[in-house]
This record gives sequence, structure tokens and C-alpha cells, in this order.
Amino acid sequence: MNTAPTTWSLRPARPEDVESVAELRAVVMRPDLERLGRYDEHRVRQRLRDGYAPEHTSVVVVDGEFAGCVALRPVEGGLWLEHFYLSPAVQGRGIGTAVLRSLLARADAGGATVRLDVLRGSAARTLYERHGFTEERRDPVDVFMVRTPVR
Repeated sequence: MNTAPTTWSLRPARPEDVESVAELRAVVMRPDLERLGRYDEHRVRQRLRDGYAPEHTSVVVVDGEFAGCVALRPVEGGLWLEHFYLSPAVQGRGIGTAVLRSLLARADAGGATVRLDVLRGSAARTLYERHGFTEERRDPVDVFMVRTPVR
């Protein structure tokens, strides 16, 4: 077993990252979307392309390679966390937790409330709950969560 520490960083996303991010979204979301009967090979990628905002997106780099992305977009009343995807090859190594902690520290420093939505039944919800997110409302597909700033 490799116990060497994993090196990760965030870099600003670029417009040309869109296809890598769209493909990663399709891979990561497929199991949950299939479980919900909502997986569509084209739509899963196109929804990312339609909403991709590189100016609010960071690419997760692990050991020098593209490994994920996350967006933190300003909205009325705070920030919206979206498009948080990590390659299955790096999941389970604490990287998602570390990335989320760094984003939330930035939000807390600015006194910003952070909102997000997660697919119903997604394992990602547990990660968000561990970091102070609580359910605000739900619909048949998504759970909408909120976290107020920690001072």
C-alpha cells in the first residue's frame, strides 16, 4: 500500500478545461443518475458545458495531473458550491475533504453563506454534513443544503 502523502493543489480553470470537466462529471455522476433513472449520455455533459464558468471554477491537480474540479460562484446572499467532482482514482484519499475545507475557510473569512445541491441518496451528502451543511429543502431529485459562516 502506498502511504506517501498525496500532493494536491487548485489552479484557476481555463476555457479549454471544459471537455475534461464535462467528461469527469459524466463518469462521477453516472452511478447516482442511473440509480435515479436520470442518466443521459449527452445531457450529463451538455449541462456542464452550458453552465461552465471558468472564472469561478478551480481545477484540482493531484500529483501534477488533472484530478477534479470545483466551482464557487457568487450568488445573492453568498456563494454557490457546484461542479465538485473528483476522479474515482483519487477518491477516498482525503482530497475532497481538504479541498472543501480550503474553500469553506475562504468563505468563512469573507463571512459568506454557502449553498449547494446534491443528488438524493448521493454519498457526497455525508461529506457536506461533516462540514456543517444542513438540509434547507428537497425536491424529487436534489437535496439543497446550506452552511452559514463559522467565525
